Amino acid sequence: MNLGLLFLESLKTGIITNEEMAWVASHQGDFSRIEEATAIKLGRLLDRGLIRLGCRL
Repeated sequence: MNLGLLFLESLKTGIITNEEMAWVASHQGDFSRIEEATAIKLGRLLDRGLIRLGCRL
């Protein structure tokens, strides 16, 4: 999985799955500085309700 593609897909659909969130959490120690910033932005979008936990059909 790629954090950049995950971020873009989440923006496009407005949804991130539980499995994707688990992947982000388990790989955050491996992220570059840019990926860390992307993960923080993803978290902020979740906090604001612009992206929701769910499933994509």
